[in-house]
Amino acid sequence: MDDTTLKIVHVITRLIVGGAQENTILTCEGQHRLGHDVTLITGPSSGPEGSLMARAGDGGYRVIVEKSLIRSPHPIIDAQAYRKLKRLCNQLRPEIVHTHSSKAGILGRLAAWNCKVPVVVHTIHGLPFHPYQSKFTNTAWIALERFAARRCHKIVCVADAMTRQALECGVGKPEQFVTVYSGMDIQPFLSCADRGDVARRKLGITPDRIVMGTIARLQPLKGHDDLLSIAADLFKAQPRLMFLWIGDGVFHPRIMAKIQSAGWQNRFILTGLVPPGEVPELIPAMDMMVHPSYREGLPRAVVQGLLEAVPAIVYNCDGANEVCISGQTGILVEPGNLPELQSTILQLAENATLRRAMGMNGKSLAATRFDADGMVDRLMDVYQKVQGERNV
Repeated sequence: MDDTTLKIVHVITRLIVGGAQENTILTCEGQHRLGHDVTLITGPSSGPEGSLMARAGDGGYRVIVEKSLIRSPHPIIDAQAYRKLKRLCNQLRPEIVHTHSSKAGILGRLAAWNCKVPVVVHTIHGLPFHPYQSKFTNTAWIALERFAARRCHKIVCVADAMTRQALECGVGKPEQFVTVYSGMDIQPFLSCADRGDVARRKLGITPDRIVMGTIARLQPLKGHDDLLSIAADLFKAQPRLMFLWIGDGVFHPRIMAKIQSAGWQNRFILTGLVPPGEVPELIPAMDMMVHPSYREGLPRAVVQGLLEAVPAIVYNCDGANEVCISGQTGILVEPGNLPELQSTILQLAENATLRRAMGMNGKSLAATRFDADGMVDRLMDVYQKVQGERNV
C-alpha cells in the first residue's frame, strides 16, 4: 500500500471478548499505526463474555458507540441503526468502510453502498447460517447475506472454508472473495511458551497432572457438554487427566453444578473471564488443547495454543483444518463423535513425545500464518486492489 492517508471506518455489532472483536481491534490498531484515519463504530458491549471497549478506547483511533447497533434482530431498532450508519458515512466521508459480523455487515454494507463509499469490504469471521439452527432462520440469513454481498466490493474470509460455504449457498461471486487469516499479536504467546511451571504454580496444578485446556465462552455449540459427557471415562482410563477451562458465559452455573455433583472439583479448574492479555500466561499449563466447537470461522484459541507449542484436538468443522493439520499440529475429530474424541484425548495423554512434536510443528505454522501485522498488510493490499479496479 502507498503512503496515502486513508479514511477507514470499521463497523461491528459489539466489542465482547471474542475472536472477531479481537481481530477487528488489531486491524484498527495496525491501520492507525500506519498513519490512517481510523474510526470504529460499534454497538453497546455488555454481558458475561467481557468487553474490549477499554482497549479500543486506548487505541488512539476514533471509537463511536451507536446504541441502536444491537446484536439481536429488531426491525425498528435495526432501521434506526441503518439510518445512523448512513448519517455517519455522510459525516465522516470515508474512502473505505469495512464491516464485521453478520448484522453489522448487512446494515453497514447497505449504508455505505447507498452513500457511495468508494470501497466497501466485509469480513466473514463466521457465517450466521449453520446446521444447528432452524431451516427458517438459515433461509432468512442466506437471503440477507446474498443481498449484502451485492453491496460490497470484496468479501474477506478468515479461512478458505468460509469462502466455500458462502459460495455453496449462493452468497457472493468467486471473484469477490479473498482469504486473510485472522491475525493476532503473537509475541506475548511466544514469550510465555516455556513458562509451564510458572503457570501451573499460579493455578495450583501439580507437575504430575496431564492438563486438557479449552479457551472458549461457556455457551452453546462450544462443546463443553461433550467433554462433560466423557469426563468420567477419561478419568477412569487416565487418572492423571484434568481440565482447565478459560472463559465464562451463560452455561457457567450449570457446568459448576455438574462438576460439584460428580465430585470432580479436583479435576476441573474454571478460571472464569480472563483478560485477553493474561491468557498467554495460562496456556503453558496445558499439555494439550481440546477444542470441540461445532462452528468456528477460524479457531483463534487453537492458534494461541499452537503459538505456545500446545498441540490441539479439534472438531473438524469450518476452518479448523487450516489450523489443526491432523497428524502434524494436532488431531481432527468428527463433530459430536464422543468415542473418537475420548480415544484421541487418551492417545495424546499417553504419548508425551507425540505431543511435543505436534506442538513444535504447530508453533512454526502459527508464527508464520497468523501474525497481526501480516494480516493488516494483506488487508491494505485488498483495499488497494479494489481501488485499482474501480479506477480502471
